[in-house]
Amino acid sequence: GIEVRQEGSEEFLYVCAYQNVKAFAKLTLKGETVWHKFAPLESGKYAEEEATNPQKKWGPNRFLPTNFAFLDNGDFLLVDGYGAFYVHHYDKDGNWKSCWGGPGDGEGTFKTPHGIWIDKRGDEDVVVICDRAHHKLQYLTVDGKHIKTQEGFGLPANVDSYEDLLLVPELHARVTLLGPDNNVVAHLGDDVQRVTSQGGIRNDPTKWQHGKFVHPHDACFDRKGNIMVAEWVATGRVSKLTRL
Repeated sequence: GIEVRQEGSEEFLYVCAYQNVKAFAKLTLKGETVWHKFAPLESGKYAEEEATNPQKKWGPNRFLPTNFAFLDNGDFLLVDGYGAFYVHHYDKDGNWKSCWGGPGDGEGTFKTPHGIWIDKRGDEDVVVICDRAHHKLQYLTVDGKHIKTQEGFGLPANVDSYEDLLLVPELHARVTLLGPDNNVVAHLGDDVQRVTSQGGIRNDPTKWQHGKFVHPHDACFDRKGNIMVAEWVATGRVSKLTRL
């Protein structure tokens, strides 16, 4: 995960490095490190070496962070999407405060919670979690209280917003737009049937089609409402969808 955040008159990069580095950091746009953090051992969720000598291991006590979401007071949420499946709450300086969620099949627990976003379209901030392996979105309060679950996705990977729309890239070959009531407005680049029924498309660029998606792993709006889609395919692929 990577996010650009405006703080006062300056922009910063927040970056997750999940597999080999197992850390997250705040950087200037020139790449200078503001701070660099490893697993929050004070949470009680991780093997001790995850914060001192991170191992190239996966599992429920490993730290494999994937994405950020930011609160108005400068605090942020960090989701451990490939590791312990918890959402960690940090203050603006990167100090750990609390966590919620964790592995499970019920409300407020997750299986590969890869994406996270703060939905500000309503009266109260709502945390949206892409509960990817369950093919669902879960909507929760900032402190992790479950509000509702929305089904009908194919491995949703992350969320972004623009005006009254939510943008959901799905690894199963499409990008979905949700309206103010979270009903589906559009499925963009839908190639679900072909990609999910045929093998080898991800690794064969000759089978990729412009305007049709294979594996959207992340997507975001720019400031004009255009959409950038990054795909998890053999060479990587980025597409721009222009707002009309």
